[in-house]
Formats: sequence, structure tokens, C-alpha cells
Amino acid sequence: MIRRVFRPESLERLWPLLADGARAMAGGTDLLVRREGQAPMDVALLEGIAELAGIAEEQGLVRLGALASHSSLAAHGLVRERLPVLAQALSTLGSPLVRNMGTLGGNIATASPAGDTLPPLYALDALVELASQDGRRRMPLGDMILGPGRTALSPGEIVAAVLVRPPAADARQHFEKVGRRGALAIAVASLAAVISRDADGRVREARLAVGSVGPTVLRCPAAEAALTGQLLTQDVLQEAAGRIRAAVLPIDDLRATAAYRRQVAGNLLLRLAAREA
Repeated sequence: MIRRVFRPESLERLWPLLADGARAMAGGTDLLVRREGQAPMDVALLEGIAELAGIAEEQGLVRLGALASHSSLAAHGLVRERLPVLAQALSTLGSPLVRNMGTLGGNIATASPAGDTLPPLYALDALVELASQDGRRRMPLGDMILGPGRTALSPGEIVAAVLVRPPAADARQHFEKVGRRGALAIAVASLAAVISRDADGRVREARLAVGSVGPTVLRCPAAEAALTGQLLTQDVLQEAAGRIRAAVLPIDDLRATAAYRRQVAGNLLLRLAAREA
């Protein structure tokens, strides 16, 4: 339940509200659901803070404002052209209402292992820019997310932006997930891949990130190493898929068994490689 709502128009006006115990809220698609049945809270809406919005390229990095909605990101030319793996993931996220209301910063701060934006951002080696009354700092996304619903955000600190250095133009980027239904599905397992190949078809660099198969999204360095320097033959792909299955830490829940998740995580690499061959 919400007790009071504040609408700060700048970060300077936001900081005192957070210091007094208000919760920062953007789209509210996760926060309001998680707070149902809990004590009333004060909310500071971020929607009027221009410093947290916008999508732009600066100094070789694509800067994605934390307030950017999923739908605006998916439709933005810069994201579609330079970061298609993220655009693909965003197009599968929730319902049109959730995509229109939900924000990138909120999806990250929720720190769900099943968050659809997270595997692409892990595979893109994304940085997060965090802001507080004390200033700003940057860190790898993988260092910020500590576990389900747990982050390295300090009290009074928010996600301000995500920064990504676009892969080389010849890199293949792809995202795929498996859910219990074709639409509005929470991922049973998901995989984001960024793969660069030389002229002879050998893999120059591979970045793989899997979601919904552990307490956080996982990069798979062993699987990446199995692909690097190799042609994408069936034997090489099967070896890499096996290394993914060995690396993941799935659980049984209402959506799938751990064994099923483990198998699917490896299979997604085979499916992605077939599509990108």
C-alpha cells in the first residue's frame, strides 16, 4: 500500500526524500507487486527526472537511461542496430502494458534471475551507473547483482543508466528463451549470445549468458572457451552445450524442474548457433 506520493523533478530533490525513507519507483511493475500486503510506504516517482531518461551514444558507449521503457528501447534505432540482442529480449518481455510501463532500471534493480533484459546485458559486458547524494559510480552489472532480489546498491542509491560498448559490426547477437507458454512467459531458461567470427568462420570471441538457471544470470567462460578459435561444428557445439549444463545451478519450482532447466540451457545454444550459422 502507498501512503504518500512525491514527484521530484530533479535528483537534488530526490535525495532528501530517499533519506527520509521514501522508495524510488519508476514503472512500478515489480515494486508494487512485491510490496502487496506489506506496511504502507512513501513513494518517490522518478518519471519527472530528465537526467535519468534518454538513449544516446557518447564516447563509444551506448547510454541507456534507467527510465527508458522496455518498449521505447526495443523500438529505438540505436538499440535495434547496435544492440539487437537486447532489442530481441525486450520484445519478449511481458505484456504490452508491462513493456510500456516497465523501465530498464527497474528490471535491473529487481535482480530477478528470470529478468529478460539481464542475459543480453551480461553478454554485452554492460556497466551500470549508480547515483546517490554522494555522487556517481560505475560497476559491471554482474558485480551489482548479488542474488535474487539482492544488489550492491547502497541506501539512498539508484540505477541512473546502463552503459554498453557495442560489439563489432560483424558480431552475431541473439537472444532466445523457453517458457511454459508462447506469450507473457516468465523464462524457464534463456540464453543471450554475442559471437564474432573471422573470415574463415572460426569464432574470434564468444560471450554467453544464461538466465533462470541459477541465483543470478550466469556467464559461461568454459563454454565460451570451447567455442573460441573453433568452427561451429556439431561436435564443438555439443561440447560447449555440455559445459553450459555443467555450469548452471537450476532449482525445481512451479515452472520447471532443475533437470529440465539444465537440459534446455544447453539446447538453447544449439538452437542459437543453428539460426546464426
